[in-house]
Amino acid sequence: MRPDYRARIARLNPAINAMMDDTQDTIGAGLCWTAKSNIAVKGLQLTAGCEAYRSRIASEDAEVIARIRSSGGAVLGTVNMHEGALGATTDNEAYGRTRNPWNLDYTPGGSSGGSGAAVAAGLCDVALGTDTMGSVRIPAAYCGVQGHKPTTDVVPDGGGSPLSTSLDHVGPLARDVETLWRAMHVLAGWGDDAKLEPISLSKLKIGVWTGDGDVTLTPADQSGFEAAVAQVRNAGAELKSVSPPRYDYSKSRRAGLLISEGEGAKEHGVTETGPRPNGLSDMFYSLLHWGTRQTSEKVEAAYAHIEDVHQATSSVWQDVDFILAPTAPQEAFRFEDQVPANQADFTAWADFARLPATSVYTGLSAQTLPLSLQVIGPESKDRETLQVAAALEALFGKPPMPPGYEW
Repeated sequence: MRPDYRARIARLNPAINAMMDDTQDTIGAGLCWTAKSNIAVKGLQLTAGCEAYRSRIASEDAEVIARIRSSGGAVLGTVNMHEGALGATTDNEAYGRTRNPWNLDYTPGGSSGGSGAAVAAGLCDVALGTDTMGSVRIPAAYCGVQGHKPTTDVVPDGGGSPLSTSLDHVGPLARDVETLWRAMHVLAGWGDDAKLEPISLSKLKIGVWTGDGDVTLTPADQSGFEAAVAQVRNAGAELKSVSPPRYDYSKSRRAGLLISEGEGAKEHGVTETGPRPNGLSDMFYSLLHWGTRQTSEKVEAAYAHIEDVHQATSSVWQDVDFILAPTAPQEAFRFEDQVPANQADFTAWADFARLPATSVYTGLSAQTLPLSLQVIGPESKDRETLQVAAALEALFGKPPMPPGYEW
């Protein structure tokens, strides 16, 4: 029986502050969706998490929303996000803090934190997020759900308020891989809703990316990832250590942020010497303004580095079929803690290299916080990546509901 999502939203959302604005869509046989607040839903606020756009109402649906409604799906409303999609905590100055259902003192991640929290709390079947350097997969990991970052251009990303026009990807978060599969058929316009058939892990050559000692994992993430990889090995997969070619953690991180902040500045009307737009927080404005002050040589070098990472990626697939990596180097953390600088070091590569990547729940830490890994596939192999994710989900088990949020 389908859950009464609107009743659950009324009962559970006040504690987590995930839902922002709601529709009157009739719930039918299709999936029930929510959308990040930077994706246009006709008649609802299109805030992008910014006070500046509180009164902006979307006049048309984004293409992904139109596809959802054409498929018979219902859009329940929009969800909270980190301001401008540039941040890691979804501690939003204008619209409030979205809390992680696993522990209300902990962040759900960012920037699609409302999407992760809404799915984890059982407020929808699918939530749409946007992923620039990991913003679908990291909230999925922190909130203990599954999330898919599509191959670049597989899912349309127009009709909203982007952070980065060159790096943003719209992607779904859901409680299980089968629902991600159904969601991607709608979002990517694949047409037939073919049954999801997991790929046998025993037939695969799988690369294992650990960070090579350059990315420090928390003890819980380290032991959780090692245990998950051991299960994959025991399932018969042939494993090999790999590292993304031309991808340098510090250099690549800086390049992605420079591009995001420069393109974000154009989206929000921030210039180097012009007046400050109203309604942007001090932090968000300072990040965008920094982007406007970078030299053309630095900007060109950042774009060149990202393209170099993309072009070099093809060599990886000569030796392996798919790659496993931690989703993030840490579990969810307290709002009061310092944001880890390495948070997106494992996720950003798929954005830069234009690859499909699915975050998959692997279990709970001793502190009862979700753990996760991601499976990364070759460009345009979204279906196959989801099929491997389904095989992994069968190994690790489907994500449980957080205590107090059971059906």
